[in-house]
Amino acid sequence: MSKIMMTTPLVEMDGDEMARVLWQLIKDKLILPHVDLKTEYYDLGLLNRNETRDRVTIDSANAAIKHGVAVKCATITPNQQRMEEYPELTEMWKSPNATIRSILDGTVFRTPITIESVKPAVRTWEEPITIARHAYGDVYKAVELATVEPGECVMTFKGKSGAERTVSVQKVSGPAVWLGQHNSDSSIRSFARSCFQYAADTRQDLWFGAKDTISKTYDGRFKEIFEEEFETYRNLFRQLGIEYFYTLIDDAVARVIRSKGGYIWACKNYDGDVMSDMVSTAFGSLAMMTSVLVSPDGKYEFEAAHGTVTKHYYRYLKGEKTSTNPIATIFAWSGALGKRGELDCLPVLSDFAAKLESACFDTLRSGMMTADLAALTTPGYEVRAVDSWEFIEAVAARI
Repeated sequence: MSKIMMTTPLVEMDGDEMARVLWQLIKDKLILPHVDLKTEYYDLGLLNRNETRDRVTIDSANAAIKHGVAVKCATITPNQQRMEEYPELTEMWKSPNATIRSILDGTVFRTPITIESVKPAVRTWEEPITIARHAYGDVYKAVELATVEPGECVMTFKGKSGAERTVSVQKVSGPAVWLGQHNSDSSIRSFARSCFQYAADTRQDLWFGAKDTISKTYDGRFKEIFEEEFETYRNLFRQLGIEYFYTLIDDAVARVIRSKGGYIWACKNYDGDVMSDMVSTAFGSLAMMTSVLVSPDGKYEFEAAHGTVTKHYYRYLKGEKTSTNPIATIFAWSGALGKRGELDCLPVLSDFAAKLESACFDTLRSGMMTADLAALTTPGYEVRAVDSWEFIEAVAARI
């Protein structure tokens, strides 16, 4: 059988641990037999990031800007425990995702992958909830300081004109910790535009929540910019029969739990990090959630929402075949291939991406699934828990 030919490469960002094992397995079994795969490859595994002093991450992000579509494997963001686990590390390298998001200035949209046999933990939810996460600033670009003596912390802004503004953060009588975070109007505006455009493209309502009653300047600026940008989309939203809704973040959480779903929930960076995990877990599993980073100028980076599955990796190194759910990683590949086909006017490639996803759903509907989903299945459905290799072979047979 002749393979589907590609004209423009995908940017391929390899990763770590069990996610990396599944990455290669998915390519070998599900993609390479059918597609003449063209990728510009970057190894974002932790040791290679260390060897290149993280230059490889920056290069991969710039390649995504050049080629327009990237697909990324889950990667390790080292903490102190990882520094001990990997003694060859010379630095506690920053999150690759944060670096890529900053360079692309994009918004992360995460949507649960739902199946009939796994019901949401929130009984009112009937349709997926898409989390739109601002991908710049807040605590992810913050500076931190720990002090041990009494004193005062001040925050000073020095303008290019030479003007200065200083505010007192707090006076303390003993040891304290400090956090300084920021955001920019341009990034907030890009976030707002991406959210409104994505809502229009998918014909879904858009919700946004912040805490402008407490953070009158910082969160207040988010609210103001969203309202300004909405004016550009107001008529389009009216024509499409969708709405934009703002409320305080704590009220938004309560409304989300009582809702039926089926909308986009825009969140600031940290809120989106937390709420996307909450939404995915309530719908079933982090391994059942798509994630795509979209830049304001239409660049796309697809990835799985979960991590590197460390515990399974160490079992794999002992020779075990683990039951690690590959669905989110498969959908990262299908999303990237589908978008590449769309941008390059290759409907046969987009059609293959859709068939790959359908093969996954058909396999799940047959009752064959990994252990995480089998444990969540609603009583009355016949299921069989299999390892990752058996599941991927079953998907391959259905393509």
